[in-house]
Amino acid sequence: MKLKRMETKSKDMETIRNTITELINETLIQVILSNAKNPDKASKVKLRPVRLKDELYIQETLYVGTKVLHSNLTITEAVERICTYMEQDFKQALIQTERAECTILISKKGKATIKTKHKASAEKVNLNHNRKKQYILDEGQKIPFLIDLGIMNLEGKVVKAKYDKFRQINKYLEFIRDILPKLPTGRTIRIIDFGCGKSYLTFAMYYYLHDMQGLSIEVIGLDLKADVIAHCNELAKRYGFEALRFEMGDIAQFTGADSVDMVVTLHACDTATDYAIEKAVKWGASVILTVPCCQHEVNKQIQNDFLKPVLKYGLLKERMSALLTDAIRANVLENLGYDTQVLEFIDMEHTPKNILIRATKRTGMRAKGSSTDNETLRSFTNELGVNTTLQQIFSDGGWLNE
Repeated sequence: MKLKRMETKSKDMETIRNTITELINETLIQVILSNAKNPDKASKVKLRPVRLKDELYIQETLYVGTKVLHSNLTITEAVERICTYMEQDFKQALIQTERAECTILISKKGKATIKTKHKASAEKVNLNHNRKKQYILDEGQKIPFLIDLGIMNLEGKVVKAKYDKFRQINKYLEFIRDILPKLPTGRTIRIIDFGCGKSYLTFAMYYYLHDMQGLSIEVIGLDLKADVIAHCNELAKRYGFEALRFEMGDIAQFTGADSVDMVVTLHACDTATDYAIEKAVKWGASVILTVPCCQHEVNKQIQNDFLKPVLKYGLLKERMSALLTDAIRANVLENLGYDTQVLEFIDMEHTPKNILIRATKRTGMRAKGSSTDNETLRSFTNELGVNTTLQQIFSDGGWLNE
């Protein structure tokens, strides 16, 4: 049986190689490899054609942690590199050419699914070495909610002073694009955005998933401010976002759903992030996206003689406590059955709150962490003298293995 699977995988890789060889030429626009098997090794790869000294090359951009590495490959080298990546490192590839868009998905058993969609009209390839960045939301496209927010003018041009916000929105949508294969198919996808605030990212998410991807979705935005909720509901109605509504309420007390597929919480303050994670896990959400904010809990508790040279400085203690809080949250999610990544949301110069935790639910034998994993985490937090809200929630409820 094992030999048969290996033969099937070999045939699939041959099909993948033939597909890639056919598409990697002068009509290529870009290749995006995502859904990494080991995000610490590389979280994503992008490739695009460039012309250097009248020769056609494929420029590779490799994302490793916070590093972005570039190299130029011949077409033959690029084909080999992509095939190796698909065989060893990534489970999803998007290949866009002037006339077609091809998606390759690799299942856990190594089975490949290849879907190709042909375009009605050809798209011109830009072979300039330093061409303008391609965003999910096109800079020249008139998008009503971005115009209302003052990010775009009436002609669809990004306002110079708002360009950082435009980049942030597109970065956020890239994170969502990467987890699309984790969302359910064949039914409506239920999403909750806890602590949505003014909701420009909520509107962007809805627009991308519903209008651009054509998915059936229901989205609820939750926030404590009545005036903000009223304004967001008014905007959703104006944009024709019929499956998007906003409600006033506290995250910990929210009871407005029985099951949810994706939970988003961006800049929920202190332990509000933990209560959002609690809701998501108990709903069995397939995807959790959280950008934590104002992590005070560990800062008040932490005591460790070894770290005294750091902890005696308030600023360093605060920053270390925030990082430790996110590390604990990521490990708890891993032990609760989620593949978890800690990613850079936007560049540090734009905001200090730039860490995003992205968790996708595992299935099968690895659906839960081991007792050893939980004991390692308990030993770590005991050494720091901390017991976080998230640990208490799931320990008291018997969710974490003893």
